Amino acid sequence: MGTRKKVHAFVRVKPTDDFAHEMIRYGDDNKTIDIHLKKDIRRGVVNNQQTDWSFKLDGVLHDASQDLVYEKVAKDVVSQALDGYNGTIMCYGQTGAGKTYTMTGATENYKHRGILPRALQQVFRMIEERPTYAITVRVSYLEIYNENLFDLLSTLPYVGPSVTPMTIVENSQGVFIKGLSVHLTSQEEDAFSLLFEGETNRIIASHTMNKNSSRSHCIFTIYLEAHSRTLSEEKYITSKINLVDLAGSERLGKSGSEGRVLKEATYINKSLSFLEQAIIALGDQKRDHIPFRQCKLTHSLKDSLGGNCNMVLVTNIYGEAAQLEETLSSLRFASRMKLVTTEPAINEKYDAERMVKNLEKELALLKQELAIHDSLTNRTFVTYDPMDEIQIAEINSQVRRYLEGTLDEIDVRNPAVTTVLSQFGQQEQEVESTLRRKYTLIDKNDFAAISAVQKAGLVDVDGHLVGEPEGQSFGLGVAPFSNKPGKKAKSKKTSKEPLSSSAKKEGASSPVSAKDLDMVSTSKTQLVPSSKDGDVKDMLLRDRETSSIEPPLSDSPKEELRPIRSDTPPSKPVAFEEFKNERGSEINRIFKENKSILNERRKRASETTQHINAIKREIDVTKEALNFQKSLREKQGEYENKGLMIIDEEEFLLILKLKDLKKQYRSEYQDLRDLRAEIQYCQRLVDQCRHRLLMEFDIWYNESFVIPEDIQMALKPGGSIQPGMVSTNRIVSLGEDDQDKFSQLQQRVLPEGHDSISFYNAKVKTEQKVTLRPMSPAGWGPQ
Repeated sequence: MGTRKKVHAFVRVKPTDDFAHEMIRYGDDNKTIDIHLKKDIRRGVVNNQQTDWSFKLDGVLHDASQDLVYEKVAKDVVSQALDGYNGTIMCYGQTGAGKTYTMTGATENYKHRGILPRALQQVFRMIEERPTYAITVRVSYLEIYNENLFDLLSTLPYVGPSVTPMTIVENSQGVFIKGLSVHLTSQEEDAFSLLFEGETNRIIASHTMNKNSSRSHCIFTIYLEAHSRTLSEEKYITSKINLVDLAGSERLGKSGSEGRVLKEATYINKSLSFLEQAIIALGDQKRDHIPFRQCKLTHSLKDSLGGNCNMVLVTNIYGEAAQLEETLSSLRFASRMKLVTTEPAINEKYDAERMVKNLEKELALLKQELAIHDSLTNRTFVTYDPMDEIQIAEINSQVRRYLEGTLDEIDVRNPAVTTVLSQFGQQEQEVESTLRRKYTLIDKNDFAAISAVQKAGLVDVDGHLVGEPEGQSFGLGVAPFSNKPGKKAKSKKTSKEPLSSSAKKEGASSPVSAKDLDMVSTSKTQLVPSSKDGDVKDMLLRDRETSSIEPPLSDSPKEELRPIRSDTPPSKPVAFEEFKNERGSEINRIFKENKSILNERRKRASETTQHINAIKREIDVTKEALNFQKSLREKQGEYENKGLMIIDEEEFLLILKLKDLKKQYRSEYQDLRDLRAEIQYCQRLVDQCRHRLLMEFDIWYNESFVIPEDIQMALKPGGSIQPGMVSTNRIVSLGEDDQDKFSQLQQRVLPEGHDSISFYNAKVKTEQKVTLRPMSPAGWGPQ
């Protein structure tokens, strides 16, 4: 957590020829402002009216330039924002006192620009000075007009109108505006364009106090996100800078507002009153509840007023005697704001992708340490590499065959085998314990139990169990899993063997994993068939060696054979067929192979699905038969021995059959899941091959039929331009340098030099948009 600090408050006095020197005085430290008000003689002789006030602030900006204002107010806040601290700069004051000029400035003149464009410029300048960080900048522009939220950047063509109105939402991360568009800006000129676009959409009106009075509160937010390029830490920092231009408070008697302007002034004064109430509550340490939800302005600034950010207030006042009462009100607000404390803290977050990479590195180091330990203890056969789909399927098949009795030995020293065995054993123990809780077994030599069963009518007079097959000793209840009938086990083995063998054969054509595919050359994205893990690794190794020795596809002999250029180039479908037969033959072959494997996997998945559905239907039939037997037993009367239920042979056989069906269903379903994963993987490979085929065709077509004859010499082997390295449009327009000439002319002619180019370019583009834009609805845009 950060240390607590007070909000910084500055006062900026609007220049005037009629400055009240007798009533307004500044301290020698340039941080104190004293107000002297003459007594009202109409109150009589006994008059307790206060006449003198003194306000201690962080700075008084009198006759200060825009450069000095930004240096005092905003420079440190913006600088700390790139270190992860949130910042808020707010302009407050009477209408016409210079809030918008302080915040935005005069957009027609670069020298008179305000805090907002200077902050954008400082952000991009500091990004250039930090090459070891990848910093992204996003901006948004919100307007609060008559207690309604509007997006000032919604007029951009790629934003589009919003169907639902914007709302203020709170969560664990803070307060944000749902529906507000946030725009990524990669350079300074783009950020200025967004600023000027929003300025043209602001609502303004004219009255006696101000010809261009802002009738809404505007919040311009800069979002920053910084990732380290050099360090592999998963931590990264985020921050935001809120630049708030409040609408001016006004006395209706002085402004003479009427009609719509009167309604706007009522909403403005009401929201500013609620803002002052929230500030008073924040300054009182004994207050538990802060009334943020009284209006949209305080609600949207909840995490910026007294939150974890650096906050600065600029109070704009008049220096004339006629406005002294409003000046006193603004200074009281500034003094109350100084009582508010904030707790700035660095906003750190974690990058999931980098965290995974760091864990992978740590895992690799641990594997190396284990390998050294195993070599010292003569356990060199143990491997800790992650298994692919083929290896997992092979181990599952071995464990199943070992448990079913068709495989005599299994390598239990392999950690993967022991893991799968433990999973099988745990599942079997759970099922056995569940059945033993419900049923019991009867020993043939236990005469007391047999006599009780005879009385119950389940055993005949000769001692044979009801329903007992001749030559076999069946008992009532559930036999343990180790005592399965021999014939039943043999029948299961014979039914399972073709499935396992077919699964092994099908696994031979499974595609390689994504990790192994990355090792292969990108020009040979091909599915590698193999039946063993060692074969897969050997083929990948051979493929990687051959790809490093062989030249890439772009250097193949087929590429040098360019078609003879004709006056009319062939259509793209015809050229595409020619390309697939010549230069793109290898890519087309790989694409077809991958697609055939994908179709084969889909066919197998369909067959497996049908088999699973058949097993499910058989399970349902068996369940119905078992329920019928249970209901019949309940009607005939249930018999227990020592609290355990006694069942007949038919119900016991149904239970065993249901168990086997469920086991087979789980096995088939697992195979289906593996097939679906392979289908998704194969589909991705097919899409990659298709994209590569089309991309190579575009390069070949442009180089063969589009590029002019005089550029062909540079494209030959040994030339300065390699095929596919430069786009076609750039090659065609190599001789055009008008833009370069214009940029050089700007640097020579503009009085502010190179720094102002982005500002003026954005201004020109915005003016062109406004000129071409259709007529806006009444009440919107410049008036």
